[in-house]
Amino acid sequence: MCRFWLKRFSASATIRAFPTEGTPLSDLNPAQRKAVLHAASPLLVLAGAGSGKTRVITRKIAHLVQRCGLAPEHVAAVTFTNKAAREMRARAGKLLSVEAAQALTISTFHTLGLRILRREARRVGYRSGFSIFDAQDTANLLRELLRAGGDAKPDPAPLQWRISAWKNDLVDPEQAQAEACDPAARTAADLYADYQRHLQAFNAVDFDDLIARPVRLFRDHPEVLGAWRERIRYLLVDEYQDTNGAQYALVRQLVGERRGLTVVGDDDQSIYAWRGARPENLQRLGEDFPGLEVIRLEQNYRSTGRILKAANTLIANNPHLFEKRLWSGLGFGDPLRVLRCEDEAHEARRVASALLEHRFRHGTRFGDYALLYRGNHQSRPLETALREVQIPYHVSGGTAFFDRAEVKDVIAYLRLLANPDDDAAFLRVVNAPRRGIGPTTLESLGRYAQLRGRALLPTCGDLGLAAHVSGAPLERLRRFAAWVERTAARARGESDAVTLVRDLLEESGYRAWLVKSVRDPRGAERRLDHVDALLDWLTGAAAEVRGGLEALVDRLCLQDLLEREEQAGDRVALMTLHAAKGLEFPHVFMVGMEEGLLPHRSSIDSGDLDEERRLVYVGITRAQQTLTFTHAARRRRQREVMACEPSRFLDELPREDLLFEGGPQEDSEQKQARGRAALAHLRTLVSAPASAGSDQA
Repeated sequence: MCRFWLKRFSASATIRAFPTEGTPLSDLNPAQRKAVLHAASPLLVLAGAGSGKTRVITRKIAHLVQRCGLAPEHVAAVTFTNKAAREMRARAGKLLSVEAAQALTISTFHTLGLRILRREARRVGYRSGFSIFDAQDTANLLRELLRAGGDAKPDPAPLQWRISAWKNDLVDPEQAQAEACDPAARTAADLYADYQRHLQAFNAVDFDDLIARPVRLFRDHPEVLGAWRERIRYLLVDEYQDTNGAQYALVRQLVGERRGLTVVGDDDQSIYAWRGARPENLQRLGEDFPGLEVIRLEQNYRSTGRILKAANTLIANNPHLFEKRLWSGLGFGDPLRVLRCEDEAHEARRVASALLEHRFRHGTRFGDYALLYRGNHQSRPLETALREVQIPYHVSGGTAFFDRAEVKDVIAYLRLLANPDDDAAFLRVVNAPRRGIGPTTLESLGRYAQLRGRALLPTCGDLGLAAHVSGAPLERLRRFAAWVERTAARARGESDAVTLVRDLLEESGYRAWLVKSVRDPRGAERRLDHVDALLDWLTGAAAEVRGGLEALVDRLCLQDLLEREEQAGDRVALMTLHAAKGLEFPHVFMVGMEEGLLPHRSSIDSGDLDEERRLVYVGITRAQQTLTFTHAARRRRQREVMACEPSRFLDELPREDLLFEGGPQEDSEQKQARGRAALAHLRTLVSAPASAGSDQA
């Protein structure tokens, strides 16, 4: 295989030798080994849950460098999360020399797109150092544009989703306007054009642009695409079933005629169609890359045989692009429990009780358990029940502290004081609190700044700006810029950065505006508490860093508090099924297995249940040793108590492997056994020490 590779690419490939013992293959199963060694044609690795796909990707990276002689700077691997990229890089680093590992490109799709845009910024009409709008920044800009268009109570969310979908499908504003077939579509397309024009004026891109703009760049500039194909001569793609249209196009462009491609995916785990993912991209591979090799990884190293039997039986009800059946050598395992409950409160208490009982019997850690559910709203009764019995837990998927709007506002003020050329920070705080500087004024400022090749804040003082912005808007801009400059000058001479921040929040009127902008007094109090918590954090950080405000801002931007919190402590994990993808836990509870919840009501109404079934499949395959389902006979929905039916997906599981507890399906012998176990547990709990409380309490 490697002789073929070297013969085919030796004319253009840079081959360098690195001191190494070669890629270890003895601990791979036959299918994994075949996937690692295959290099003669494009390859699809159909990797079932828990089948060792990351091991295959990292071993293949090492194999390409060590045995095939491909220089590591010409190997790239992309995935979807920073966590997955870090794990991939760490594993590859253990197989290669330090020099080789550092030369690899291992990143998310969006990080790769950003790297391309940073190198080619001027070709797409941007100055170097362009800003990146996150979801909040995008929502704020769209809200201002809607308000400027006469919408008194703008809701940017529907428009934000639509623009994202357009970009993921590589539809530019002009095409969206041309294809609009009704007034609502035309209005949305016009706002899309207005939004994109503002981004360009602000020297900014949004998250979706990080993929769509490189695709257009490569399409319009073949010489640039050729240069990037020389940089990336072999591409590996993880979680390929989650790629959208733009990501698929980017892969095709980079691979080109070389066909140095390995993709790893599983159509049974495609659960992000609502985010633009297209599982059919797996099928398109065979059409776009003739001679595609398909290798199936079906041996699961995570779960017991009974859990995999349930997963296989369930997912067999879906149509399949590729057939596969997971199997395990870890033993058959315990029956899958089904707890029938009265309502959501009873369900939560039963889950807490069952968890405590199991932990006592088997001496497990709280961190061995995960409670998975369809929607975030389902966590509330679970949290209440866990707190009542002092079970420590952590809720994943909520808003991270450093992602809260008010925290980001304060950080943006600090960034702007430390760096007057930070356009993203300027745009975030110029109207927080509101200063009467509207989107039209900011667009004019942005266009003039682009002409001058300068950042937004310094441009506010240019005499020439008066030809583009005049009257009260110009005065407001200059007043804000002058205040920032005075505060920044004070910051350069101020040793106590935290006192400076406190004064800044008072002088700007930010605290008072924060209270007025929230109708709910408790909500306003929470926001102020978040600001005070940030100030406390800054106080501690300021005592540890040297270099004044700039060093403090650097420390702040590198802070990853949420990740450290999630890794710390022995706590039960609460998260949605979507958030659980890629994770595994010894013991899993899947909560709320009811019609209308799972499957979701919208999927029932549309008649499209395949993705909901895949979501259940993902949940089942998170479990390593035990799996428990729960459903309630009634549940409160929008202030009404509704009767609930068990999920149809429970009927699709192998009946002989289910153990029903509660309700008419539980036989008397099961009830007596459960009663004896509960009594024994209560007797021992009397003398057991209390558990630590939750970090959410």
